[in-house]
Order: sequence, then C-alpha cells, then structure tokens
Amino acid sequence: MSSSRHCTHCTSTSFTRDDDTGQLYCDSCGVTQPYDQFESNLGGITGPQGTYIHIGTAGSGTLYSYRDRKLLSAGTSIEQFTNRLGLASKTIEINSMISNITDGEFGQGDWFQVLIGACCYVVMRKHKRPFSMDEIANAVNCDVYELGRMIIRVVDFLDLRGSDFPEFDIVHMLKRSIDSCNCFEKVDRSLVDRMKKQGIFLLQCAVKLFLSTGRRPLPLVVAVLVLVVEINQVDVRLEVLAKEVHAIVSTCRTRYKELLETLVKVAKVLPWGKDITKKNIVKNVPFVMQYMEKKSMSNPVEKSTSVDQTGLDLGDVVTECLTQEEEYEYGVDGLVLRKDSQYFSSQSNADREGIRDVEALQISPECLSLMYENFLNDNRSAMSSRSANVQKRRRVEFDFQECSEWWNGESEMSKQLILKQLLAKDIGVETMPPSFINGQLKCKMRREKINAAKKRIKRITHPLQADLDDTVNIGILDSTGPEKRKKRRGMVVDGIDWEDLIIETLILHQVKEEEIEKGHYNTLLGLYVFNSGIV
Repeated sequence: MSSSRHCTHCTSTSFTRDDDTGQLYCDSCGVTQPYDQFESNLGGITGPQGTYIHIGTAGSGTLYSYRDRKLLSAGTSIEQFTNRLGLASKTIEINSMISNITDGEFGQGDWFQVLIGACCYVVMRKHKRPFSMDEIANAVNCDVYELGRMIIRVVDFLDLRGSDFPEFDIVHMLKRSIDSCNCFEKVDRSLVDRMKKQGIFLLQCAVKLFLSTGRRPLPLVVAVLVLVVEINQVDVRLEVLAKEVHAIVSTCRTRYKELLETLVKVAKVLPWGKDITKKNIVKNVPFVMQYMEKKSMSNPVEKSTSVDQTGLDLGDVVTECLTQEEEYEYGVDGLVLRKDSQYFSSQSNADREGIRDVEALQISPECLSLMYENFLNDNRSAMSSRSANVQKRRRVEFDFQECSEWWNGESEMSKQLILKQLLAKDIGVETMPPSFINGQLKCKMRREKINAAKKRIKRITHPLQADLDDTVNIGILDSTGPEKRKKRRGMVVDGIDWEDLIIETLILHQVKEEEIEKGHYNTLLGLYVFNSGIV
C-alpha cells in the first residue's frame, strides 16, 4: 500500500502491514518501520479483551515448572559469575562440581552465589592458579569468612586431600596481581618484567624468613610489590595497590613494616649495616637484595670455629710475624726480643721456621693481637700489604661499587621454587616467625593480666589474706598508677581496661587459665558465661 510517510532507510513510500504484529515494513528494503498502531488498553466495558493466563504457568504459552526455572536461573548465575572472574573456560568444570554437590538440584538465593564462589576457588586451587578469597568475596558480595566456611564444606564433601588440593601458590598471586592491576598499565613492559622477577625473589625471601607463616598471603604480596615499585621509582601508592587486589590497607601496612624490619636485620652484614634503620632501608634495599642473591647462589659451607669470619686470618698473621727480620720477633709479653733472648734461646732456628700453626704457639688471642699490632706499627709496608690483601679479598667476595647493574636476576630464587628447595637456600640470615614472636608476647601479657586479676579478686574476697605489698607494686591495681589513656574499645579507668574485666569474668566462672591465655574471649564468654546456666 502507498502512504504519505517515507521509509526510514530508503525513503520509499511503499509499505506492507504484517498480519501478526500489525507493524509496517518497507516493500523495497524490508526494514520494519516504527510502530504506529498504539491502542490504549485502558477502557471500560467496551475496552479490548486481555489474554487469560493459566494458573501455574510462567507466562502466556509456557509450561515451565519451578525446577526448570531454578535450573535455568542457576546456569545463568554460574555463567555470569565465571565471566566476571574471567573463568569462562572453567564454566563446565564448575557447573559439574556444583551439580555433584547438590545432586543435580542446584539452587537459588544468596547461599547459592556463595557456593558458586567457593567452587570457583576450589577449581582454580586444584589447577595451581588460585584466586584470593578477598577477590571472590568481593565479586559474590559476601563476607570473606562466610566464603571460607563454604570452601571448607566443599573441600570436606569432595574429600580433597594432598595433591588434589595443593597449597596456596603465593608466587602465582604476585604474578597475577602485577598483570591484572591497572596501575601498571602505563609502565614500560620491560620494567614490569624486571619488577616481577624482583618481586618473586623478595617474596620467596620473605617466605624463607617466615614472614608468611600464620599470615594471610595477599597483604604480604602487596607489601612486596610496594617495596619493589619504590626501589624502581614507580609512582604507585600502597592504598591504591591494596584496593586493586581487594586487600585490607591496615594489614598491608603491618606486613610492609615487618618486611622492612626483617630487611634491616639482613642489612647488618653490610659494612655500613649498623647505620641502617627502617627510615633509610629502602635506599639500601638494592644492596641487601644483591647480597641475598649472591648468598643464595653460593655453595653451602660447613660451619667451623675458624676466626676468618672476623676479617683477621691468624694463620697469615703468624706467618708474617715469623718471616720478617729477626729483630722484630715478639714474645707473649709484647716486647721486642732479640736473637739472644731467653725465650728463643731454647729453640733452634729450624724449630722457629717450622712453627706455622696457631695452635702450636700456645699464645692467647689477646697477646697475639697485641703482637700483631706492634708489628704493624713498626712495619708500615706490611700494613699496606695486608690492607691491599683484605681489599682484594673483599672485592672477590662482594663489591657493590664495581656493580654497574645491581640486579642480575641470576639466582634460582628469581624463579618459582617448591617449599623444600626454598628452605634449603641460604640468604645470609635466619629469623623466627613474627607471628610466633607476637603470639608469645601476647600470651605473656595475658599471663600477667591473669595474675593481676587473681590478686584483685583475692583482695576483695579475702582482704585479710591479700598481700598488700604485691598489689601496690602492680600498676594495674594501683589507683594512682598509669594515666588514663584511650584504648580501641573504650577508656582505661584506673589502669584497668576492657580486657582485664573480661579476664576477671572468665576467672570467676572457673575458666582454665590456659584457655584464657589463647585470647579467644568471645568463644569463652559464649561457652562459660552466657550459656553457663543451660544444661
């Protein structure tokens, strides 16, 4: 039919109306035209009649049951979630795992979203490409502890043990963080690869020094990355990096502080190590890393009682002293002895020439040191020769000044190692896990609080038997003790804070002191205080 309107595509005026939809389409190009047959459905008795829908159906012309709609919704949720995390290639495996867990019923609701996240974590952990729980929890929009509980249930149900569920790969997490963070997009690719190798080396050194023991891995990864970008002069802040990888900023700062403190201990081996502190350790990190790299590449040597480590070779000292002119030979009293001295009269020249062992001289270290000092004062040329030998030896071992490039990346620790190989490496220092040290200090502090609480209770229940001298000496009992200071959970009143009150309550409910020392106050209050009357 012909019309006064024109086609929106070819300006033709010839149209045909579709019998089913009532829309016009162009006879020339076939493009459907905008709908122009709108009829209002609001009318009285003479209004248009609606479509009757049968009860129990999902819509006009459909017969989907609740189970069908549930399965369809579950499949859509799994596909959307895997695409969001970039796991489209693992969709079938994740779908199969969820079907195995739910007996093919799948599900709906918030709990099912958490189950999808848990299965994604388990699948990637099985392939040694783990995601962080914080990242998955952020995608699921749930609490990380809720996700952790669901992961434990999935692992127990599938009975994943040993090689079926390998350890968390913290090195892969560092690589993935560098590759996925937007803050590294504008950095030169060669520099990013260099930073990645340095980060792997530092991270494995941190694992070797037990900085990851008892800690969440993601904040330590952030701390290592922040240190790497600082020494490479890349402008990336800790807060931005922590937000990119979904880590807690305060925890990342704590791990960064522990990392610097540990590197300060390692730096003590440097000639200027006594002057290195947390404030200037970042400027000295290249030297520390080069030292650890050289140390990890060296062959392990057996421990000995030799004093060569002090920079003084006593064998060379004795040899030099005995091979010089005879008028410079010294005795145990540090005085110059001539050929006719009584000390040497009992020994022949052959005997003196044969003495080359330190133990054969039977000289104390103090006397030998004084002998060598007097000898060098009289023989400046020997001193300069000795200094040259020492300088040469130091250059052979390790010379920072001659290194035009402080990072070589030749150590095996720049590549990913298994834990057994990593622990066998020597990086020049051995430390205790900070988590263990902090735990011991906290247990000691709680023990003191427990003893103080017991004395306060005894002071009230048995005032005549209480030892007033001891209570006066304890600042926590003394009303004139430490000044009132703000605590995280309230105010300190007369030196007693909220933790002291909780410990008193637990002692009064006859809780074992060993359990109180562990510090699980909420659990103990729930078991012994609030539910103490329930049988």
